[in-house]
Amino acid sequence: MFYTAHFGAAVLGCYLVAWVMLKSRWPATSPTVAILCWQGIGLAVGLSAIGIPISLGLAPYGRPPGTAFRILVNDLAGGRLPAELGVGHLALISVGLGIGVVLFWSTGASLRHAAKARQRQRDLLALVARADPAAPGALVLDHPSAAAYCVPGLRPRVVISAGALSLLPRDELAAVLSHEHAHAKERHDLVLLPFSALVRALPGVSWMVRAMAAVALLVEMRADDRARRLHTDELLAAALARFATAPSRVTPAGMLAAADHDIVARVRRLRAPLGPTPLAALVALASTTALAALPVALFLS
Repeated sequence: MFYTAHFGAAVLGCYLVAWVMLKSRWPATSPTVAILCWQGIGLAVGLSAIGIPISLGLAPYGRPPGTAFRILVNDLAGGRLPAELGVGHLALISVGLGIGVVLFWSTGASLRHAAKARQRQRDLLALVARADPAAPGALVLDHPSAAAYCVPGLRPRVVISAGALSLLPRDELAAVLSHEHAHAKERHDLVLLPFSALVRALPGVSWMVRAMAAVALLVEMRADDRARRLHTDELLAAALARFATAPSRVTPAGMLAAADHDIVARVRRLRAPLGPTPLAALVALASTTALAALPVALFLS
């Protein structure tokens, strides 16, 4: 029970930190730190979900989970088990391993789903998209709706619609394209992957759904920050505001788009003065690092 309590404490700690982060304003001022915090929470929750039943099942060994599991494997290979290890313990171990399989399966399913969506988009772009000197480094899609998005992957594509070309002045268009290139270079799709896998594996956990939405917004803010290194804050804010007032917008499923995820909050953020990383962000980062390290250490012990 001692080691199980540690896994349980990690889950409780993750829930508390997540609750505070969802209520706080600082993630918008330090999106990179907030993304790292959410990654730590996701890792800790996933490993602890596996570790709680496994540690209960391995309790008769009286050893840390990693050591106890290695002893169990050796015992099974030798055809012997301690008398204290009953059917219930083996069932709990199986449950933990099953959770691990489900998490790996959901990660693989999320990868496959995203890969199929991107391949469909690439096939479509190969047929109907065109290069245009007005949008260097991007493909232009002849569609009246305003759209600017990234098709992530090893060979990423940045796409802008004809509607967006007519909507945006040249300098604002350059800022939007910089935003999309940031998505492509930093592989923000991989940042979102663990959370889509957790939501798929744990569909009833509402705060995990909220966490994924929070990370999706933070990823957009991170891309905004990359774009604002090359363009003024007001320029990018004006471009996003134009998207917000466009008659229609469209983003294919599975793509990363400049005009997604609470444009109003992002425009307000861009027009506010930049400040230093708040102390609360550093405390949250230290806390989530410790929370993620705890189940890792238990499995490696």
